Amino acid sequence: MDTPRRVQETGPGGCQRILTKAGYLLAVRKLLRPLSVVAGVCAVLPATALAGPPPTLTAGVAAYTVDVNVPDGNPGTKVFYSEGLSAAAVLPKALAEAASVLPGAKPANVIADKDGHVVWRYEPPAGQDVSNFRTQTYQGHKVLTWWQGTTGIGHGSGADYIADEHYDIIATLTPGEGYTSDVHEFRLTPDGRALITSYREVPADLTAIGGPADGTVLDTVASIVDVASGNVLFRWSALDHVPLTDTRVPKPQTPGSATDPYHMNSIALDPQGNLVISMRDTSTVYDVDVHTGDIRWQLGGAHSTFELGPGIGFAYQHDAEFADDTTLRLFANNSAEPTSSLGPSSVEWIHLDFAARRAALVRDQPHPQQLTAYAMGNAQGLPDGSTLVGWGTASHISEFSASGQMLYDARLPSGTYRAYLDAWP
Repeated sequence: MDTPRRVQETGPGGCQRILTKAGYLLAVRKLLRPLSVVAGVCAVLPATALAGPPPTLTAGVAAYTVDVNVPDGNPGTKVFYSEGLSAAAVLPKALAEAASVLPGAKPANVIADKDGHVVWRYEPPAGQDVSNFRTQTYQGHKVLTWWQGTTGIGHGSGADYIADEHYDIIATLTPGEGYTSDVHEFRLTPDGRALITSYREVPADLTAIGGPADGTVLDTVASIVDVASGNVLFRWSALDHVPLTDTRVPKPQTPGSATDPYHMNSIALDPQGNLVISMRDTSTVYDVDVHTGDIRWQLGGAHSTFELGPGIGFAYQHDAEFADDTTLRLFANNSAEPTSSLGPSSVEWIHLDFAARRAALVRDQPHPQQLTAYAMGNAQGLPDGSTLVGWGTASHISEFSASGQMLYDARLPSGTYRAYLDAWP
């Protein structure tokens, strides 16, 4: 019989009582029930009737819980992820303070073995968040990288960090010229450059999408920065190149807040060295020329360059990157709010025929439990052909073989923006 996990909940007067695993689940639901929908990186339980198939609940286990661990699924590797309610949620201050007593609530970078045992953990100073924790390669050496800063509604403002195998920070980077690093992307290239997302508030006429003429918009910006010198090599603005009317989530502007019509959430390189940019709120992947800034092609959304073949129907996607020269892999959320979805989330592999301008679905990998993540998520291709999947707000980390067999599955106390698997150190 499974031994109930025991966690503490703070009660009236600061007293603490012990909860069983079942009691923890009830406490989580009771704590999060009053939340209303918030945009962007968030993790809430709706209190109203669902408008459609509901996304998977974000919170539900008291600790990292491994349900599947096949012995030949990349043994000896470690799992890299960021945890914490602030990393997976944008909560009202009072509720965030109440939620801080729950396991996994503190923001932290975590390295764990595949049994769930923590190998290393880093917690930022109070008031700061961390996210997008992973291994990368810099100057020929494996390093740890992450974003750290403060979180707004659906984006962040801070800096990107690089640490060596001894966990010493060897570089801190921002996009410069008044821009700060956003939570969504910090990707190192083999030649020592960094791809970084930024968000900035700018005035804009929002009448075309139901907002005011003197409104404010969150422009999302992609930058290429030389890591060693900090020099900015390229900058690209979504607002300068993509019409506001391409957004799939038009909302009248709320007083005191900026509309987020684009929501850039990943930047990668295509086989020719141009930028592959995913924007959740247009449900589109863009290929951007790094010399001119022109959009070379679009996949999905309002103006797809490619005719989409049967089975391709991604929406509100994350983490778009090339798996090979002609195959794009992305995490299809298929939901952008905690009250409804277009269907389960999955990883899609899409073959692009550039000559015929046709896109064909090569593979679609959902979770066996039909999880739906309404925010966050990623897929990492592994050397043996398997794929690690971080299920975002659905709070699972899974590994699948090239044939689709589940090799690993773990549940988290709260969602994680992305998850990665690698040998370490």
